[in-house]
Amino acid sequence: MLSLIPVSLKEANAFVAAHHRHHKPVTGHKFSIGCAAEGRLVGVAIVGRPVSRYLDNGLTLEVTRLCTTGEKNACSMLYSAAARAAKAIGYRKIITYTLDTEAGASIRAAGWTCMGQAGGKRWTGKRCPAVDLCPPQMKLRYEKLL
Repeated sequence: MLSLIPVSLKEANAFVAAHHRHHKPVTGHKFSIGCAAEGRLVGVAIVGRPVSRYLDNGLTLEVTRLCTTGEKNACSMLYSAAARAAKAIGYRKIITYTLDTEAGASIRAAGWTCMGQAGGKRWTGKRCPAVDLCPPQMKLRYEKLL
């Protein structure tokens, strides 16, 4: 049986470092949520301000990392919990991104809507990092109005 548990950013980032397929830990957050099965951590959601400055309007949050061990229903449970928590503290919208090669079934099961392709394949410009911070492919943006 799955249950939600509180986790610190340090705990969530350690889980991401150990289990995420293509992202590294984050530097900050508004809150993090854990998902446990039989007393062991099987997933985390890290929620913060939107990475895109165009979407950072003070009323929107972004699930910047969601990572599980593959436990059935953990992803949709975490996406739902993140949306409920964001709504409870006054936010109006929550967003997240997936790679365009990921199915997104767990996000849709949690009641989120795909808004289409977003972003480019790589960062460009003066602030472009020396190495890619995520896979160089298109992303899909999902959102849920709260």
